Amino acid sequence: MAYYTESTLFCNSLHSRSPSILSLRILKPNSVQIQVQASKAPSNSRQNISSSSTSYVWVNPNNPRASKLIESSYGSQYSSLLDISKSLDSCKAVEEDVAAVLAVLRGEVKEHDAVVILNRMSNPDTGLLVFDYFRRRLKSAKQVVLYNVTLNLLKKNNDFARAEELFDEMLERGVRPDKITLTTIIGCAKSCAMPKKALELFGKVPALGCELDGITCSMMIDCYARLGNANKALELYDRAREKKLSLDARAFSSLIRLYGISGNYDGCLNMYEEMKGLGVEPILSVYNNLLLAMGRAMRPWKVKNIYLDMVQNGFQPNWGTYSAMIQAYCRARYGDDSLNVYKEMKEKGMKSNTILYNTMLAMCADLGLLKEAIEIYNDMMGCETSKPDLRTYSSLVAVYSNSGKVSEAESILDEMKKQGLEPDIHVLTSLVRCYGKANRTDDVVRTFDWLLDLGLTPDERFCCCLVSVLAQTRREEMARLAACIEKGMPNLGYIVKLLIDEERAGGTLLKDEASEFFSSISTGVRRAFCNSLIDVCVGLSQHRKASELFVLGMKFDIYTGIQTKEPTQWCLHLKSMSSGAALTALHIWMNELSRAIENGDELPSLFGINTGHGRHNHPETRLANVLELHLRKLNAPFLEEPDVPGLFYTTNIAVTSWLKYRQSEDVIATRELVLN
Repeated sequence: MAYYTESTLFCNSLHSRSPSILSLRILKPNSVQIQVQASKAPSNSRQNISSSSTSYVWVNPNNPRASKLIESSYGSQYSSLLDISKSLDSCKAVEEDVAAVLAVLRGEVKEHDAVVILNRMSNPDTGLLVFDYFRRRLKSAKQVVLYNVTLNLLKKNNDFARAEELFDEMLERGVRPDKITLTTIIGCAKSCAMPKKALELFGKVPALGCELDGITCSMMIDCYARLGNANKALELYDRAREKKLSLDARAFSSLIRLYGISGNYDGCLNMYEEMKGLGVEPILSVYNNLLLAMGRAMRPWKVKNIYLDMVQNGFQPNWGTYSAMIQAYCRARYGDDSLNVYKEMKEKGMKSNTILYNTMLAMCADLGLLKEAIEIYNDMMGCETSKPDLRTYSSLVAVYSNSGKVSEAESILDEMKKQGLEPDIHVLTSLVRCYGKANRTDDVVRTFDWLLDLGLTPDERFCCCLVSVLAQTRREEMARLAACIEKGMPNLGYIVKLLIDEERAGGTLLKDEASEFFSSISTGVRRAFCNSLIDVCVGLSQHRKASELFVLGMKFDIYTGIQTKEPTQWCLHLKSMSSGAALTALHIWMNELSRAIENGDELPSLFGINTGHGRHNHPETRLANVLELHLRKLNAPFLEEPDVPGLFYTTNIAVTSWLKYRQSEDVIATRELVLN
């Protein structure tokens, strides 16, 4: 955060021209220009001069030429003042020792000498004694500068307690603070992570008669943002814009972070564009906060654009940049991008923490990236700053479970126990899935009993996993799993019994029970439950029940946007469906097309089926592969587009001929159901 530290330094000469006295004021503004203006020479000049004017030079200390400018202006005197500062930093913090060091300053104490000495000091203990020494020897009109430079010394040392005491003393002595004083003390509170104190001090600005400036506004916007007070932050931002104050990039960075936390992701982008429109140069935290926000918004394509913009503007990514990108890509399940960023981070010698390792492992588990997960876990074990926790082991068990690696999943479970960690419901859910894929019903039941012994309550996701396993189980073993499901969720257990028993669920019984069940569970798990229940029906060849559940799923908005109809093309969309749900939707759609042909409706020239590409690494579970095999069994004329995986097309003539042939064979199982 930029701040002002103003001091008046008198120099004999700046150029090789005739001697003059220059008042050199150190300023840290947004620009790096040096401005010279005429002024009368001060009364305490060191030598007589023929000219009645003095030049004021405003120097940005960040400018590489600033130190040379000061040194050339002061020459040997400046060097001696620096030596005094070093001696004061190293001497004992007692008045006698401080006075002994300062005794080399003979005669009247000059303000500029005091400012240079204090400004170059780093020891706040002796610094306060030096301040008191100079304060007693300088006129009261000049003491505000001493207070400012001493407050800045305390700010550099993050010593807000003594800075606040000094500020209170200043007010008690009747020394009127200026805007630099308030900027410094507020900045000290902010750098000490005390935003509430900063707000308290900011409230004193009007009473002290100080004008609001862009630097103070920028700091306070950041404080309000850190406290989560969006209204105050935006109110102050609007006030600064109205007064045409120049805000720095940190203010915009804070507002972007605030918008991101509140979920206003478009607001983040708008603030970034507004910052650029005002000509404010961005800083790295602006980009990092944008990356975090776009990650939360599930906009990985925006993450790529922002990162490209950042690099083109000459910024190098830091740890925060890589962390934000990994989280964004993992959340969106962009496996290749996540792994590439992780690899680049490793190549630059940056170490991940436990959170990032767990994020990567969870992504690998979801995408079935077994080899990559093992490599990341080995990296984690070799990292001194990271230690596996329960989430780590949960992701590893999930990785092996999704790959059907039972023994490996069990070995991870044993390792977790050695670390003194008991499995939680997430670990046990993954273990149930693993045993289910291996058709080890006994172990599924044993894991369920283990969960109860641990005092855990089966949650919705655990019970949904049991239903998913049930769909893969042989009919003769289904009763044992159904009993577990009934213990976990009695209403779900009753529905499962209706599905297993071919003679039950007549009339509207299944529809009524399923409607009540879907109404009672969380919205986020409805699709998973509906998919799994339909899979059970399809596995048992209960196609009528599967169709009833699918139509019910559409009623509850579990399945939306299934069909699009354009003048030249109709398309069936099966993304995010299980294989059983997708095949059920296909047959219902086929029935609708048959009815349209019977009624002589006008049909488009093309028909398509879109399963989506699928990000999982197991071909046998890829929906496009399952659909392709089923279409072959049906002798359907749909062919997958070579350049667009998961997209199948056929023509009007081909599909009409095929459906008429199927009608003659009377093989459409769900003809009476119409896809809305």
